[in-house]
Amino acid sequence: MDIITGRILKMESWPDGKVIGLAKNVALQLSEQGLDRDAILSELDAVRQNPGAFLADSLKADLARECIRITQKNEPFRDELLENPLPFPIWGQAHIDNEAVHQMENAMRLPITVAGALMPDAHVGYGLPIGGVLATDNAVIPYAVGVDIACRMRLSLYEVSPYLLGQKQGMFEEALWNETAFGMGAKWTGSKRAQHAVLDDNAWYATPQLKILKDTAMNQLGTSGTGNHFVEWGSFHLTEPMFDLEPGMYLALLSHSGSRGVGAKIADRYSKLAMEKHPDLDKSVRHLAWLSLDSENGQEYWLSMELAGRFASANHYIIHKRVAASVGLKEAASVENHHNFAWHTTLPDGRNVVVHRKGATPAGKTVLGIIPGSMGDAGYLVRGKGIASSLESASHGAGRLMSRRAALESISKSARQEYLMRSGVTLLGGGLDESPQAYKPIEEIIKAQSDLVEVLGKFTPRIVRMADEPGDS
Repeated sequence: MDIITGRILKMESWPDGKVIGLAKNVALQLSEQGLDRDAILSELDAVRQNPGAFLADSLKADLARECIRITQKNEPFRDELLENPLPFPIWGQAHIDNEAVHQMENAMRLPITVAGALMPDAHVGYGLPIGGVLATDNAVIPYAVGVDIACRMRLSLYEVSPYLLGQKQGMFEEALWNETAFGMGAKWTGSKRAQHAVLDDNAWYATPQLKILKDTAMNQLGTSGTGNHFVEWGSFHLTEPMFDLEPGMYLALLSHSGSRGVGAKIADRYSKLAMEKHPDLDKSVRHLAWLSLDSENGQEYWLSMELAGRFASANHYIIHKRVAASVGLKEAASVENHHNFAWHTTLPDGRNVVVHRKGATPAGKTVLGIIPGSMGDAGYLVRGKGIASSLESASHGAGRLMSRRAALESISKSARQEYLMRSGVTLLGGGLDESPQAYKPIEEIIKAQSDLVEVLGKFTPRIVRMADEPGDS
């Protein structure tokens, strides 16, 4: 058996220090697994080159963390904002309030900003406006991802007529009442508790926080949040052949939710850490404090964010599986996408950047996405055109026309109900702050980004389940 010594590691350009001992320990265990010297050196080098990818590896995590620590740059923080914002394109500016544009301008003054874009559904958010897309240099901004990490859409199609919704409305309503759970404290217990491979993900053991959050994940798997989150039955008009389906009308299930308490607690922890690291950052952009991806905290956040993404996807899978099974339907096709996330991307000029989409849909060339309207309006299946100036992005919905408070103060329950009746929508739960009148017209928002995406199908809601919210009592 070949023994990997410190001398051999130094010949392979490993630096002196604690990392040598950690590498030798990993090498010994790999040798006991039957790997030869070249294979072991190759695996060790993989950790050294991309340590963040091994933080969830029980054998290599300590070595990975030490590799991050010894390579972390000790450069002074560049917290001074640029004098003028970098230029950025805006889609549908007529639909966007000045404050959201101003927020985006502030984001474009960050010293780590490379490029940005504003989508037509944009409105004011914390730090980065909802509908903002921001590319940064080797840094991730937790608040530019958002509090609800990996909030996403899922559309399922069934090879049956949507007329069933009218013929057996009670059955479909019962499916939503019985097989969904909404709200901050929503969880499943006993036999209703969900099982999914995401709960066996090694990443839950990568950080002390994630170990604790696994219990939260187990309780909340297959549940939905508050606000604009929903699960709804509707009709879907497919306009071209795809998914081995012919154009036509299909019964469909559409959901919108994210990573629940898991994502919220990850966002809270790493947003605070980022702000602590940039105490001199201008108050106007304090929520846009960042973590370097060369740092241990930055790599931990990235791993946690990606785990939250897998958890959010599992949530939707469980919801769709349960709701469909309760009415005896088998899924024929599905589409899903994140819209609160960060991705590693290469720009056309060759620069590697981190693209944050806070309330924006990925719209790379041929990439499928879902852009919903409100509880009373249509949603659209779209295919991205890969437009570089938008950072290959599109809107994530219609976007709010008024704040939640303004909606509660100006929209009556009778006015909302009248709108829903005209649209043929039955609402189960839902707050007045989510009334259709509180949102921009989805058709105009889709039209404003016709150069970014092409429409492949239209979803029309019929039975909508949402959380009970203030103003609906």
